[in-house]
Amino acid sequence: MSDQTSQSDGGHTWKTGRSSARDLDDVDRRILAELVEQGRLSIRQLAERVHVSRANAYARVDRLLADGVITGFAAQVNPERAGLSTSAYVMLSIQQNAWREVAAALESLPYVEHFALVGGDFDVLALVRAPNNSELRHVVLEHIQDVAGVLSTRTWLVFDEHVGQGSRWA
Repeated sequence: MSDQTSQSDGGHTWKTGRSSARDLDDVDRRILAELVEQGRLSIRQLAERVHVSRANAYARVDRLLADGVITGFAAQVNPERAGLSTSAYVMLSIQQNAWREVAAALESLPYVEHFALVGGDFDVLALVRAPNNSELRHVVLEHIQDVAGVLSTRTWLVFDEHVGQGSRWA
C-alpha cells in the first residue's frame, strides 16, 4: 500500500506521507503503463492492450481517476522547441514554517515548472524554464527572491537534460 495522503488547507493539497488508497492490481498497473506511454489511447484500444472488456477498462480508469491515482492527461512538450530555451534548478532557503506561503507564491509565478519541499542544505528545489537568460534572471532575482519567507537562492543552469524511464507500472 502507498504511504502518501494529502491534506487540504486553504485550497492547497499537501502530501503528508500516508495513504488510504487501495493497492493496485496487475490490470491497474498495466492500464497505468499504457496510459503513461500513450495517453491518447481510446478506451477500446486500452481494453485490447490490457486484455479486459471495454466496460472493465472504463470502470477501472474511472476508479483510478476518482481515487486520485490518475490526476490528469497531458501532452509531453519539448520546452526548447516551445520557446523555453533556458532552464535552471533554483534552490531556496526559506524561513521555518513559511512553506505554505512560499508554495502559494511559487504556484503563481511564470516559468516555475515544478517545485518541492526537500531535506538537506536547502529547503525548496524549483525547476524554472524561461525563454532566455534575461527572463530567467528576472524570475529569480525579482520574483522568487521577493517572495515573503525566502531567505536566499542558489541557481544552477541546465546545459543538457534527458528523460529517464520513470516509474514502471507493469
